[in-house]
Amino acid sequence: MSVCFYGCITIDGFLADKNHNVDWLYETGTIEETGYEEFYKKIDITVMGKKTFDEVSKFPNAHSMYPTSENYVFTHSKKLDIDNYIPISCDVVKFIENFDKDKNIWIIGGSKILTPLLDNNLVEKMIIQIAPVLLGEGIPLFTQKEMLRRFILEKINRYGQFVELIYKR
Repeated sequence: MSVCFYGCITIDGFLADKNHNVDWLYETGTIEETGYEEFYKKIDITVMGKKTFDEVSKFPNAHSMYPTSENYVFTHSKKLDIDNYIPISCDVVKFIENFDKDKNIWIIGGSKILTPLLDNNLVEKMIIQIAPVLLGEGIPLFTQKEMLRRFILEKINRYGQFVELIYKR
């Protein structure tokens, strides 16, 4: 199994502002300006939290955004407004460990999902795009326990105003 975080942050390391708003991201560029399509072709499973799902659900095409993957949302809700997203409420580490080893899993969005996976050394790759924006405060990407985790820089890409750093464990 390959577990990968793929997402965009500000220069100062935030996924969203303090109100969970990501307008800064949409004002900077679009996914057409990145390597998103190539990345998504390799994904079998997406995993996100409820706040990320709420952001995704704002798009007019939310029901077809991740058409070829199984899409899981960590939430206390029993049902979600969009059919191809499956609500799940359990330990994220155990959930991820139960998938077949040949599955490619994309961790979308926030640190509440990413943190326990980093703490348990389950993240094999991180593709982090950095937008030329400073927020000063907000929702940080990294909130894991204090411990040394090393990744190796594989590649750097530039997409319009974004720089993309690709790291592997």
